[in-house]
Amino acid sequence: MAPKVYPNQESTTSSQSQSHNQYCLSSKRETYTLWMKSLVLHSNGCTVYDSNGHIVYRVDNYDRKGKREVNLMDQQGNLLCTIKKRLLALGCWEGHKYCSKSNTRSQEQQPWFEVKKCLTLTGKIACEIKAGSKNLCIERISIGKSIAFRIVNKLDGQIIAEGKQKQSSSGVVLSNDVLTLDLAAGTDHSLIMALITVYGLICGKM
Repeated sequence: MAPKVYPNQESTTSSQSQSHNQYCLSSKRETYTLWMKSLVLHSNGCTVYDSNGHIVYRVDNYDRKGKREVNLMDQQGNLLCTIKKRLLALGCWEGHKYCSKSNTRSQEQQPWFEVKKCLTLTGKIACEIKAGSKNLCIERISIGKSIAFRIVNKLDGQIIAEGKQKQSSSGVVLSNDVLTLDLAAGTDHSLIMALITVYGLICGKM
């Protein structure tokens, strides 16, 4: 039997409630599985599973890799965030969160974050992030051909998210586009997923 892509841990109450409210902050550390593939045939994107094997986030790029605009959705296909590449800026993306208007079913975009690709001598820092008062960066982790990474708070050095190549419970290493994603407590999961989407665009995976 082929190893499962998603984690084998028992799901927690907080991860179950996550599917109902994508913007909640978890009070404990959470683990997801990130698969850098779309569920749509012949499409690019990524799919995120919780510890019970349920899809919680997805990105489907129906056009081609490197598209200037992609959408982050929840498991039901509801739009959470649109990520746009700025036309007149080199290696810069903007994220716009969708929020329902009061007393209506319509939605409106709100500026959420900005990501700038970094060109450094060491190549460790892939990009810098501004999200409100947050000052973050994504650091590459050199592990073979995997796109392993860390998202770090630049103010205090705290690692708030880390993605590494996944191993099954029996120790089998899965392909380099399947990652175990650990999120620190108090993390906005939807923001992290949106930032990972940008990182996937930078790495040419979407």
